Amino acid sequence: NSFVTRTNTCGELRSAHVGQEVTLYGWIQYQRQGLFLVLRDFQGLTQIIIPQDEAHSHVKKLLSDAPVESVVRVTGIVSPRPPGQENLKMPTGDIEVKAETAEILNSCKKLPFEIKDFIKKSEALRMQYRYLDLRSFQLQYNLRLRSQIVMRMREYLCNLHGFVDVETPTLFKRTPGGAKEFLVPSREAGKFYSLPQSPQQFKQLLMVGGLDRYFQVARCYRDEGSRPDRQPEFTQIDIEMSFVDQAGIQRLIEGLLQYSWPEERGSVTTPFPSMTYEEALADYGTDKPDTRFGMKIVDIGDFLRRSDIKFVQNALSYPRGTVKAICVPQGVRYLKNKDLESLKESAKSQFNQEVMEIVCRPDGSLKSLLTKVLGVKQQSELIHALNMQVDDVVLLAAGEHKQVCSALGSLRLESADLLEAAGLVLRDPTTFHFLWVVDFPLFLPKKENPTELESAHHPFTAPHPSDTSLLYSDPSKVRSQHYDLVLNGSEVGGGSIRIHNAEQQRFVLEKVLKEDSGLLSHLLEALEFGAPPHGGIALGLDRLISLIVDAPSIRDVIAFPKSFRGRDLMGNAPDYVTSEELEPYHVQVSWPLTEQEAKKN
Repeated sequence: NSFVTRTNTCGELRSAHVGQEVTLYGWIQYQRQGLFLVLRDFQGLTQIIIPQDEAHSHVKKLLSDAPVESVVRVTGIVSPRPPGQENLKMPTGDIEVKAETAEILNSCKKLPFEIKDFIKKSEALRMQYRYLDLRSFQLQYNLRLRSQIVMRMREYLCNLHGFVDVETPTLFKRTPGGAKEFLVPSREAGKFYSLPQSPQQFKQLLMVGGLDRYFQVARCYRDEGSRPDRQPEFTQIDIEMSFVDQAGIQRLIEGLLQYSWPEERGSVTTPFPSMTYEEALADYGTDKPDTRFGMKIVDIGDFLRRSDIKFVQNALSYPRGTVKAICVPQGVRYLKNKDLESLKESAKSQFNQEVMEIVCRPDGSLKSLLTKVLGVKQQSELIHALNMQVDDVVLLAAGEHKQVCSALGSLRLESADLLEAAGLVLRDPTTFHFLWVVDFPLFLPKKENPTELESAHHPFTAPHPSDTSLLYSDPSKVRSQHYDLVLNGSEVGGGSIRIHNAEQQRFVLEKVLKEDSGLLSHLLEALEFGAPPHGGIALGLDRLISLIVDAPSIRDVIAFPKSFRGRDLMGNAPDYVTSEELEPYHVQVSWPLTEQEAKKN
């Protein structure tokens, strides 16, 4: 209550305050028949008794007539609630304040929706009136917890480990490769700034500059459509260190999360488990596995290799051909036929992958098209290999390794969603499973042209020390020194040891990626002036906080987020500007033709 005229907040009064005169400020949450109201501020609720005597008639009229969500000042005496009327659900439930004077500081007009967490509101309406939505307890909690976690991170990095908090530019130039960037016109004809996807180049240049340890709560921008876990502008905990290896970065981040983790969410156990990219793909079908539940992918290729099943033999004849399966526990009890058909259709439409089902009947026998070609002994071996129990359903796929694993990994998550929707709990939302994924490929084939390569992450990632020679002979086989941090199946961080040799960086850009190295001439030149070995990581703050508070979207942990389409519905941005305003920037708008104009042309 420092610096303000209130004596207390609405969430702090207790029995020890009985008899004291207090002054409270807040919003009217609820008012009942001119008898009492509930006053709310950022810290909680207090019940205010409206006086009924003639001497305070003006106070009664003022408070009785005030609309819900009006801002008021109330001065009164703290009193114990009558016996039997205590509210155990409210921290202030043992007391009430008998109002003596009051003032309406600002009356509230008719609300577009009620300010209550349990009231369902469309997301568009919440975005349009975000300042009202922010009054909800859940958003208040999310933003305050976010603030506390960031403050603890600053303490750990700056105070305990000597990091320097540096603000890097928002206006920069286009970076080759990676996500699309927002362009900002300049007053020089034809020249544009770009908003940085991340401070990647700047933090590397800070290492060249000898800062040794850099940290920033960084604003980043990507011109790609919003998804539940993506925003066109987002926040990273951005970190870079000199003279460090992968293990050092991992230890730093484990300590950082352990130090800043909120007490009410349990404790963080370190070190975090680790698996390679190939292991993650083979066992979970994804590079960000949710390890809170089983249903791992099982390779049954060797077992079925001895069979005469045609589609199995066809699959295994290819260089990376495989036969794999996942076992869905209690699938017969919890999944309907339409669910199984939906799963198979999903694999077909998303991955062009056929999937076969195998059901374990109550008597332990199998029901499947496969049973016609498998003997009793082979069926028993299959049950053992997949650890099948009665009422389990197995989903089997055969084909190219990555395609099969990706399809089964997706079906694993879809099956878990269906099982949990039917009442079987697989993923405890109160548990937090961290995981390091390492040894990613350095390059991947381009989707639009598989004969060309692109960076799996970004072009500044160093090759794995064991694979350096392959960079010059067979770059498609090179592993990287990149590492991802995964939490409950979501990527919450990613980083790498960087290339600090100018010659190697130029080779990657020009010879492997076929990029114009001129765009990065400043960085290449800097690497020639005694650049130290360095590496770093960025944690996605929005995504991390949303997982900690179990929010359905990162928009629930950002004060003023963009909509699903990347729009600000409250301020109606982006918006049009006049041709006169564009003139200094040498920009003209080319409007799409109307239907009639198109016909004329």
